[in-house]
Amino acid sequence: MMKFLNSIDRFVHRVLEGMCSIFLAAMVGFTLYNVTMRYVFNNPPVWGDLLTVLSNIWLMFIALSLTARDNEHVALNLIYEKLPERVSLYIRQFWKVMIMIIGIVLIIYGIELVEGMRGKYWEMWYFEISMQGIEFKPNYMPKKYAVAILPLAGFLTTVGAAISFIKKV
Repeated sequence: MMKFLNSIDRFVHRVLEGMCSIFLAAMVGFTLYNVTMRYVFNNPPVWGDLLTVLSNIWLMFIALSLTARDNEHVALNLIYEKLPERVSLYIRQFWKVMIMIIGIVLIIYGIELVEGMRGKYWEMWYFEISMQGIEFKPNYMPKKYAVAILPLAGFLTTVGAAISFIKKV
């Protein structure tokens, strides 16, 4: 059973790393395109800066869940090395519980923010996936699409910290 769970964990980890790679490439691509269009062709797109910022935000929140999962977040390793091993383990586990609590806060308030978010990005068209396929809407992209990363990142961070916690128990 643990072998199966570890294989699922590795798969999810690879998917999250792939998503981070895609967002990083998108951020660089949007920036290069925007700079080229602005300074070479003197015709910058209205959506260039927004997509760069959104790619960065989504990248950082997904990377947060990976650092919680891999226990690579900012830690006081120098202090942990000087403490007895048992005390160090308890402190590390305490911080994993705190990260889980932060993830739960992100879920709760992120859902509240997404549900209450009003307004649209005038620069962006958007699409919906339905039974008929992908439909591009003539209206502008709702702002709640951009902040939907908060509850998603909260869930991924909580699960990642829980996995890291359980592996050390």
